[in-house]
Parts: sequence; structure tokens; C-alpha cells
Amino acid sequence: MGMFVIAGGNGGIGLQVGRDLLARGHNVLLLGRNRKKGAEALASLGDAHDRAEFLSVDLSTHAGVRTAAELISSRLDQIDGLLHSAAVFETGNVRTEDDIPLFAALSFYSRYHLTQLLMPKLLKAPHPRVMMFIAGLPSTPTIDPAPFPYFRDFSFFKHVIPLNGACLYLADHLMKQHPQLFAGCATPGFVRTGIFDTAPWYLRAYVALTAPFRAIKVETAASNVVQALLGAEGKSARMWTKPGDYKAGYDVVADPVVEQRIMQAARTITGA
Repeated sequence: MGMFVIAGGNGGIGLQVGRDLLARGHNVLLLGRNRKKGAEALASLGDAHDRAEFLSVDLSTHAGVRTAAELISSRLDQIDGLLHSAAVFETGNVRTEDDIPLFAALSFYSRYHLTQLLMPKLLKAPHPRVMMFIAGLPSTPTIDPAPFPYFRDFSFFKHVIPLNGACLYLADHLMKQHPQLFAGCATPGFVRTGIFDTAPWYLRAYVALTAPFRAIKVETAASNVVQALLGAEGKSARMWTKPGDYKAGYDVVADPVVEQRIMQAARTITGA
């Protein structure tokens, strides 16, 4: 059975992915900051908890990512799949100790960084896969690489698409660099989880009012990623656009020049 690492696995959709993988007989390593939530997550897994482990790590800083990678590498000989579901709904220009916006740190840079550091473990698997949850993008976006890497004038509503789109470019980059690896992204859709707790009041109000009509089940939100982690293959990175419909999506087509600039920006500030 496979070993899967889930960043942001102590709650919400990440935990549901872990639960589904355990139900299929696999092993999971859940990552998250909150130790209490991690303990509660393990307890919620019932008899399957003996095939799960939780690590309390901070993926919002480069040092935290390096520590996480060291802890993971000391525990695992091989990683069959890596899921990035850690995220934060921070609309302000709150900056980390690395002088990058918190939203950018979790939605893109930590994903690039942790994947690079765990690549030796991933490449030991016969069919390694890397998946990322991102916003629903109808096609591969055109990205202006100029704000990378620091996003000095960060604005959530201005930069949410470029940063989510950068994950598509990352998936494409990973597959070009490592032909044996599959990488892709998926939208979870609208799911009522704790991510909205840090959103501005007007967005929390919007979520509260519309959730009864728009929200989907967490099981549906997780389903495409579970299938992808267990069986996705192909020569192109892929984006899944409709939760619960594994056939809905598109192959990623990224501008190679822009992709190279974004990856170089990520390498420059993470050192990976």
C-alpha cells in the first residue's frame, strides 16, 4: 500500500482526502500547525488511525518548510503521493518573516519548496504524484511574472489568480523536470470549512448566506484528488475543474518563458 503526505491534513478537505486514502488501505502522514486539531483528526479516523501520523509543522516560512521536510524524510523511505491543501484566506498584505505575503507563502511558495525538498523520496515511488488544491480556473491563465517573488503591493483580489495559476505552472514544470512523476491541480469547489474563519466580515457573511444553496459535501470536494493521487497518468499536467466529475478538466498549457521566470523566482527566495 502507498504512503501519502497531506499538507493541511488536520481538517477540512485535506483530512477527508486522508480518510478516503485510508479507507482504500493506504497510509497517510498529515501535516498541520495546530497540535490539538491534529490529535482530534487522528482520533476521528477510528480503527484506521494506526496507519496515520500527524506532524505539527509551520509551512508559512522557509525555515518551517525545511524543518517539515527533515521530519518527513526521517520517517519515510518513499512517498507515493503529496497533496498540498494547506491554505489561508488572508486578504490583507500580512507578511511572513521571509517578507512575502502570507497568502503567497501558503498558496504557492511552500508548495514549490516542500515538493522540491521531498523530491528524492517521491522519485523512489514507481508512480509518484503531486496534487494541489487551487481556485477554480477555467483555463491556464496568462500570468505577469513581474510581481514575483515578493509581491510588494500585494492585493488579494489582484493576485489571487496569478498565485493560483502559478501552481498550474508548477505542475507543468514538475512533469517536465521529472518525466516519471505526474502533477496536477483541482478545485475543491465551495465547501464550508474553517478556511473562511479568517476572511473579512463581508466575505464571512456572504458564505453564511449562500452556503445552504452553493456548498457541496466535503466528500465530493475530495473525490477528484483522491482518484488523481491513486491513478492519474499522462504526459501533461492536468487541472480538474468540477468536483465529483473526474472527466471534467483540461491539460495545462503554460507559457515556457513565464514558467521559467516564476520557477526562478521561487528558487531564488526558497533556495530549493
